[in-house]
Amino acid sequence: MEKKLNKLYSEIEKILDYKFKDIKLLDEALTHSSIKINNKHKKVFNYERLEFLGDRILGFVISDLIFKKFPNFQEGDLSILFQKYTNTKFLSNIAISLNLNKFVVVQKGDELEKKDSIMSDLIESIIAAIYIDSNLDNAKLFIENKILNNSNIINVVDKHPKSLLQEFSLRYYKKIPVYTVEEKNGPDHDPQFKVNVSINSQNYAFGEGSSTQKAQEEAAKNLLKIMESKN
Repeated sequence: MEKKLNKLYSEIEKILDYKFKDIKLLDEALTHSSIKINNKHKKVFNYERLEFLGDRILGFVISDLIFKKFPNFQEGDLSILFQKYTNTKFLSNIAISLNLNKFVVVQKGDELEKKDSIMSDLIESIIAAIYIDSNLDNAKLFIENKILNNSNIINVVDKHPKSLLQEFSLRYYKKIPVYTVEEKNGPDHDPQFKVNVSINSQNYAFGEGSSTQKAQEEAAKNLLKIMESKN
């Protein structure tokens, strides 16, 4: 039994590119709270506390990275990127791409390992486990190598917000966003445009700018914020 466990731990550590000094932290990071239902008389560790800490570490590392890498981005641009790389669906996809869904310990029969929220929590709990087992540098290394590099962040974030919105819209709604000029105010030498961008009746936003292009960009950013928060 111990030999099988050691082999299992080695397999997981190979995926993570990190070897634990305290293997109990890895156990805790992989254990969902549902496991206590089958072990009422035992004290069972689960990943909830680690997930709490890992969520904060992930948020800090992502914020620090995009803040330093994109000095010309405004707060709204940074928020879009932050939401994109910390949302539940994205982190769940990362966990599944690393095959971590095969190792999470959950109550049998409920297929909890297929839930996005649990897979997302798993990533965050592992981040915290690595941090506690070693230091912030190793946790940051895991985030950079397994989350950011995995998602090709450098290629994605350089794109125009209208391109990001179009990709998002095509992926989830199979249609291209529609931009409509709602208003034009001010003198000819200093006009102000108000643009509406919509995907459907539930997903729309407005933007303003000194040209239709700038107003469209602002509208795209605003709609991305709304849609990212939903996903």
